[in-house]
Amino acid sequence: MFISFDQITPGARLWVYQASRALTTAEASAIETAIRPALESWAAHGHPLLASAQVVNNRFLLLAVDEGAGLPSGCSIDSSVHTVQAIGQQLSRDGEPVDFMDRSATYLAADGSVQALPLPAIKAAVADGTLTPDTPVFNTLIKTKADYLSQWQVPAQSTWLKRYFFQTAVR
Repeated sequence: MFISFDQITPGARLWVYQASRALTTAEASAIETAIRPALESWAAHGHPLLASAQVVNNRFLLLAVDEGAGLPSGCSIDSSVHTVQAIGQQLSRDGEPVDFMDRSATYLAADGSVQALPLPAIKAAVADGTLTPDTPVFNTLIKTKADYLSQWQVPAQSTWLKRYFFQTAVR
């Protein structure tokens, strides 16, 4: 069963799907429209799951399930991943689908835009000052809606990126 993201409990389990490119407002709306029917019928072993989804920052798809109302199974989680991948295929531009499994480091630039750094570019971004210990990064490793509300944007030095600042300081 689908409920709005605002209504799902703070303890709801959360998955963050990061798009490989910025999404337009129309695409973000289309994603929310496309995923709703899947969440309306999402179930684990025949038991309906209470779920929600929301696109934030025109880059991230948040998928939440209230585990107090029913636990997702491996098969139901796989089903949600396939749904997200299918939506990415539908958003294809110039033959390139949106990859919602992107693992770039994403941060909030000084101009307010969301920027992504492929993993091999992180060291250079730290060296040239694009990415600093205080740069707000999007914490895609959060596990619950409560985490999203309190830890969505955190300084880079508070994340897995901290190792890159230490390496730069030592040299």
